[in-house]
Amino acid sequence: EDLRVDGRGCEDYRCAEVETDVVSNTSGSARVKLGHTDILVGIKAEMGTPKLEKPDEGYLEFFVDCSANATPEFEGRGGEELGTELANTLYRVFSSESSVDLKSLCINPREHCWVLYVDVLLLECGGNLLDAISIAVKAALFNTRIPKVRVLEDEEGSKEIELSDDPYDCIRLNVDDVPCIVTLSKIGYRHVVDATLQEEACSLASLLISVTSKGALTSMKKVGRGSLDPESIFEMMETGKRVGKSLHIALQKILDEEESLGTSRQKVGFLG
Repeated sequence: EDLRVDGRGCEDYRCAEVETDVVSNTSGSARVKLGHTDILVGIKAEMGTPKLEKPDEGYLEFFVDCSANATPEFEGRGGEELGTELANTLYRVFSSESSVDLKSLCINPREHCWVLYVDVLLLECGGNLLDAISIAVKAALFNTRIPKVRVLEDEEGSKEIELSDDPYDCIRLNVDDVPCIVTLSKIGYRHVVDATLQEEACSLASLLISVTSKGALTSMKKVGRGSLDPESIFEMMETGKRVGKSLHIALQKILDEEESLGTSRQKVGFLG
């Protein structure tokens, strides 16, 4: 009947809180609270060497840390497996050339490039982790500022790199094509987005879809023990595209509003 335990419809997200620039010693950061799911993402830009197969591109590295405070299951080494699995999924979704302009991260082909270390910290798990993480990663990438670099060459041909001291003289990443993940959980004959922990426990199969702001599908993954028939997969894909587009619009609106406040913005951080 399109009604869930908490009063939402099948295609409704829980109320999401997004705040960027929450960690001072990073190039970009964001914190997202989606219901009881709380995610912190910090991005650090460091200089590295381009990969051999892509000499004129920078790259992203993902690390997911499952804090033991998030759920008792993560105590000891309990969260390591989940952390690796999440990091691999994020790598697949965000490292394609179509999502982030990796060529803009190249300083000197074959010699120097920017490497973006994306650290994800799970502070609280209340269901639907990947959607919340993808929103936080997109917000943090939007917030990322990379110092401008000049390459100076002397008479002998040796190159020297000079970083700009001006904090406002920086490169911003274009996040227009960065996708967000929409997880659709199949429950009975229906599918729901943004499942809570209780709903995830009732769902035998889910479909993870990464959608750009234009509604294009960039990747898809089926998780869970149950099976999905082709008809329901197509239905879920259509729902995912529709929900993903409206999610992007809402997120971009918040990011632009926050940006327009500039230095007058009141930071809430962890005390809010």
